[in-house]
Amino acid sequence: MRATWCRSVYRGAVAAALDLPRSVLLALWLALPGDTDRLVAAVQADDEPHRVDAEGEELTLREWVRWLGAPVDEVAAVLPVPGEPVAAPPPVSHDAVEAGECVLLRAGARTLAAVPHVERFGSELEPGHLVTWRAAPVPDWRTAAWAQVGTLEEAERGLRQGLLTATEALVSLGVERWRPDAADAIADVRDGALPERRLPRGVEGQRLRVLSSAARLRGIVALATQDDGGAVNTWQAVQRSTALREVDRGARRAMAAAATYLTRP
Repeated sequence: MRATWCRSVYRGAVAAALDLPRSVLLALWLALPGDTDRLVAAVQADDEPHRVDAEGEELTLREWVRWLGAPVDEVAAVLPVPGEPVAAPPPVSHDAVEAGECVLLRAGARTLAAVPHVERFGSELEPGHLVTWRAAPVPDWRTAAWAQVGTLEEAERGLRQGLLTATEALVSLGVERWRPDAADAIADVRDGALPERRLPRGVEGQRLRVLSSAARLRGIVALATQDDGGAVNTWQAVQRSTALREVDRGARRAMAAAATYLTRP
C-alpha cells in the first residue's frame, strides 16, 4: 500500500514538474493575440474558477482579461524566492515572494501587477486549488524587470550550465541508491514535454526551448530535494543543497525570461 501511494505521489510530482507556474502561463497568454476563453481554460486548468481582486472589486479571470484588452503592450513574469533581489515593485514584492510568482504588465498607460494566492484543498492524490489573483496599479516596473530577467540568449547559456551542475549534483546524491520510483520520476521529468494544450499559439521556438528546459531542471531539483540520497555527512548535504538551489535559481530566471515580452530599453 505504501509503495502504491509513493508511486502515485511521484507521478503527481512529475506532472506538476512539467507544468508551468500560473504567472508564466498568464504572461504568455497576455502577450499574444488569442481567444479569451482559451486563455482562461489554459491558465485555470484543473483549478476552481480563478477570481481577481482588482482593488476591492471581485472579477472573474475572463472579466479582468477583457478589461485589460489583451494582448497587452508589455508583460513579464517574475519567480522570486526569499533572500534574492525581487523585480516586483515594492507594493507587491512581499506578496510576490510569498507566492513565489507574479505577473507584471503594461496596458496603455496602466502598469499593473497581479499575484496569485493559492489555497490548496483535498488530498495528495486528488488535490484542488482555489486561486485569487490580487491585481493592483504599481510604479513602472520595466527597468527593474529587464535588469533581473535578462535576454533569452543569456537564459539558454545559463540553462546549459545548470544542466551540468544538476548532473554533477545528482551523481553526488547517489541516485542509484534512491528508491527506484524516485530515480524513475527524475528520468520521466528529464525526458518529458510541456503540456501543449496550455500554451498559446505563436510562442516562438526559442522561448519554447527555454521554457521546456527550465521546467525540466526545476522538476529535477524538486524531486532531488525530496530525498537525502547518498548523504554521508552534513557538509556534503549542504554542498548538494547549495548546488541544487543555484540550478533552480538559473532555471527560474530562464523561465521568467521566456515569459517576458519587453521593449528593450
